[in-house]
Amino acid sequence: MRMVQTIFWIGISVLVGYTLILVLMYLLQATMIYHPQKELIANPQSIGRTYKDVTFRTPDDVQLHGWFIPADSSAPTILYAHGNAGNISGRLQSIQLLNSMGCNVFIFDYRGYGKSEGAPSEEGTYRDISVAWDYLVDQRKVSKDKIVVMGRSLGGSVAAWLAARKDPAAVVIESTFTSAVDLGADLYPWLPVRWLLKFEYKTIDHIKQIEQPLFMAHSRDDQVVPFSHGEQLFEAANEPKTFVELQGGHGSGFWESGAIYSDALRKFLGRYTSLNSKVNN
Repeated sequence: MRMVQTIFWIGISVLVGYTLILVLMYLLQATMIYHPQKELIANPQSIGRTYKDVTFRTPDDVQLHGWFIPADSSAPTILYAHGNAGNISGRLQSIQLLNSMGCNVFIFDYRGYGKSEGAPSEEGTYRDISVAWDYLVDQRKVSKDKIVVMGRSLGGSVAAWLAARKDPAAVVIESTFTSAVDLGADLYPWLPVRWLLKFEYKTIDHIKQIEQPLFMAHSRDDQVVPFSHGEQLFEAANEPKTFVELQGGHGSGFWESGAIYSDALRKFLGRYTSLNSKVNN
C-alpha cells in the first residue's frame, strides 16, 4: 500500500511539473524565439566599408533602422533579413562577403532589435521586411529586377514570405526551417509543440509560391536547424533552383565553407542578376 502511494505521488509530481513546463512554454514562447540585442557593437566602417544609416517607418508607426552599403549603381542590391538573435552589427562577415562580390547591401533590424523601435512578433517581421522593400523601391529608386531577397535562419522564412508576394530578381535562403512548428517538434519531441506554438513561419508554404531563381544553402553539421529541413524546402521549391551543402555550424557555415559557398553564390548571382558583367561563370 505504501509503495502504491509513493508511486501515485511521484506520478502527480511529474504531471504537475510537466504541466508547469507546458504553461511556461506557452506564455514565454516569444522570448524563446526572439533574442534581440539593442547595442550595436560595430558598423561597416569597422571592416572598411562606407555605409549610410537608414531609418524608415512602418504603417503601424514603428521606426526601423538599417544600413545601406553601396557598391555600384548598376549592381544588384541584396535585401538582407537576419536571424532571430543579436542585430545587424553581428552580420559584418556577411556584409563584407556580399559587398566584396560587387553587391549593394541593405540590411535592417526587425522591430525590437538594435536601434529599431517596438517589440518583435511574426506579423511584425513581415511588416518590417515589406517596408524595407518599399524603401529600396520608392526612396532609393532601385528597380525590383535588381533586388535579391536574402535571409538566413529565421530571416530565410521572412525572406521567403516577401519573395512569394513581390517580384525580386532572385532569392537566397540559407539554414532555414520548413516551419516554426516543425522545428519545435524536432527540438522538443517530448512536448506537444504543434498544439502550443502560436508562431507559424511556414517557410515551406511560401517557398512553393516563389517563381524567381532560388539559391539555397544548408549544412549537415547545423546544430540548430536539421539538414532535413533544407532538403525538404529545396524539394518543394520551383525551378530554377540551386542547392549548396555547407560545412560548419548553423550561423557560421557560410564562412567556414569558404569558396564552396562564395563561388557558388557568385556564380548564381552572375547568372540571374545584373552582377553578370562582373562575374566569370
